Parts: sequence; structure tokens; C-alpha cells
Amino acid sequence: MELTIDDKKMRDLMKEVIIEIMKENREGFCDLISEAIEEVGLANAIKEGRKNKFVKEDKILNLLEG
Repeated sequence: MELTIDDKKMRDLMKEVIIEIMKENREGFCDLISEAIEEVGLANAIKEGRKNKFVKEDKILNLLEG
């Protein structure tokens, strides 16, 4: 026997699960969302960096050393 579920029911269940997780483990959920946002930001920065000229390693190290 195969179990099937329509898209609307699946969305409703997913919303319910996410809300339940937010209520039960707010701190963990916030950490998860923060990490996801950081990952997206890093991915966007990498993608943007690939469009421009590369910077020489010496120049970066000089800036970091002050």
C-alpha cells in the first residue's frame, strides 16, 4: 500500500512542524536560521567575488596586518 499526500496538505504539515519546533526550541531554531542566512551571504559573496578581478594575497595580508 502506498501513502500519498497532496501539496497543500504537505505545506500545512510542514508549517505545523516548523511552528512546533519554534515553540519548543526557540534558541536552537534561531541558531539554525542564523547559520542559514550566513551561508547564503557567504555564497553570494563568493559568487560576487568571482565576477571581479582577483586580489593578490600580499595585498590582503598587508591589509589584515594593518
